[in-house]
Amino acid sequence: MGINIERIQKDIETLAQFTATPGAGVTRLPFTPEDRKAREYIKGQMLAVGLKVREDGVGTIIGRMEGAASDAPAILIGSHYDSVRNGGAFDGVAGLAAALEATRALREETAKLCCPVEVLAMNDEEGVRFGTGMMSSRAITGELPDEELDMTEDENHVTVRQAMQDFGIEPELQKALRNPKEIKAFLELHIEQGPLLEAEGTEIGIVESIVGLAVYKVTIKGRAGHAGTTPMHLRADALLAASEAIFAVNQAASGINRDMVATVGKLQVLPNAANVIPGTVEFTIDARSSNEADIEQIYDKAAAILKQLEAKHGVSTQISNTFWCRPVSLSKRITDAITNEASTLGYSYKSMNSGAGHDSMVMANHTDTGMIFVPSKNGISHTPEEWTDYQDLQKGAEVLLNTVIRLGMER
Repeated sequence: MGINIERIQKDIETLAQFTATPGAGVTRLPFTPEDRKAREYIKGQMLAVGLKVREDGVGTIIGRMEGAASDAPAILIGSHYDSVRNGGAFDGVAGLAAALEATRALREETAKLCCPVEVLAMNDEEGVRFGTGMMSSRAITGELPDEELDMTEDENHVTVRQAMQDFGIEPELQKALRNPKEIKAFLELHIEQGPLLEAEGTEIGIVESIVGLAVYKVTIKGRAGHAGTTPMHLRADALLAASEAIFAVNQAASGINRDMVATVGKLQVLPNAANVIPGTVEFTIDARSSNEADIEQIYDKAAAILKQLEAKHGVSTQISNTFWCRPVSLSKRITDAITNEASTLGYSYKSMNSGAGHDSMVMANHTDTGMIFVPSKNGISHTPEEWTDYQDLQKGAEVLLNTVIRLGMER
């Protein structure tokens, strides 16, 4: 029983065409025309395999292959298909393509497992459009609050609920919620998005834990004014205050420990005109660590920094937590199964932690979860230059397939 890498390559390269930024990477945000095109392709591939296809209450696409016992807990495999802005072709999609190919291989060998297998095409993992993320997995596990659908909006002030409804999805969180007793395990293949596997010449990464992740939203309000007629000493420049805050937060994160990282990656300046003193600035702080207390500490430090800047610059500030996922350890039962299959196939492997957030970190609190990493060229991700050699991806897909078979034969 084998993996056909040409079919995986076709899936990845086809989905890469559904982008809002042709020639400048993959930009596929949730509930957009690009999302719809990708969704139609994914459903078509699932149907071609012979999977029973449905969507849950937030639009997650699910393709089900029945097992010998249709009422047995299902093995869930897959990943997300949304992207960052101007991202790469492999992030998320590589795992989804590998999951689709695993079901093709099972069909072609007429393998009948003891339990069903479901391929999940998950959406809004990145959180780019609405600033949260991991929507599909949080809905599956019951961690997506209904009020978030109305309180969270994109840069055009379209709420999540409205975006879904405009897209043709009527949100039903109860329809998305899965009983843990109905799930045997969740497996996700993903590109590493870092340099370790390639640098060490290791073929397979077996993820043992995933860092915690929080997103804090900061708003600084000063006073807009004419750039030419307002003296420097009479200004309340929100951007000047924000620039000091950003630098200070970076310094604070560096002083906590080597594991702690904090990034300001999104900045909005209003009114954003060359001849107007910035009146309002909003930015996000992406904070990650394997230690939950460190993530909370950066919030406290940022709040203190902002309070000091109020008096210095004559501005008002606000900081709030918009997204939070605790650090998690993945299932030893599943990581042992992945290790056994990698060893049986003769591939080099190493246990590792993930510094990036994934749907697996949400699923791990709901069911036994495992992640398989494959090397990333030069450790680059979230850019058009993102690349994983297809022969490396084939090895990861083979480990995924064999792990599914091992788990699927267990009664």
